[in-house]
Amino acid sequence: MRLTIIALYIAPIFQTVAAFTPESLPGAVAPLGFFDPLGFAAKADANTLKRYREAEITHGRVAMLVSVGFLVGEQVEGSSFLFDASVSGPAITHLEQTPTPFWTALVIAITNAELYRARRGWVEPVDVPADQPGLLREDYIPGDLAWDPLGLKPTEPVEFEMMQTKELQNGRLAMLAAAGFMAQELVDGKGIIEHLQSA
Repeated sequence: MRLTIIALYIAPIFQTVAAFTPESLPGAVAPLGFFDPLGFAAKADANTLKRYREAEITHGRVAMLVSVGFLVGEQVEGSSFLFDASVSGPAITHLEQTPTPFWTALVIAITNAELYRARRGWVEPVDVPADQPGLLREDYIPGDLAWDPLGLKPTEPVEFEMMQTKELQNGRLAMLAAAGFMAQELVDGKGIIEHLQSA
């Protein structure tokens, strides 16, 4: 849990590498090493590989927030000052119970975050060759949003690579956890906290 919280604050985590190849990417750990059973990385050029890594980092960060949100949302249900403590039940039903102004603010916040990420990482569409859609900037490092308010980014290369791998591993675990949480709640309509308390 502590690593997950730390990883949420590590935005500029990927250093520039001479050649963006599967062998140069952090995140490969024993016993699997670089895990690509369907061979997507082997068939990808450098830009496509960067887009794959950007997607993995982004989904991992969102999944870490979702996993924490599921547990916190269900734990404080009925006692929170938010929404007059009227949001209840499994976490998969919480968003639909919130008022319209919350949805509007959420959509605006997500849109701004995605526009910032797109402007920072992607080449302007008018400057992209027709045969290279989704072209990332050459100097862009996947996941680097230049946001490290707590100053947790290590300066030593070895420690930096370890932190990269930790964020990736926490994000991968969180993606599995979030999918498991949603599947469990869809199956029986009970919250995750309710399951944990009855175990």
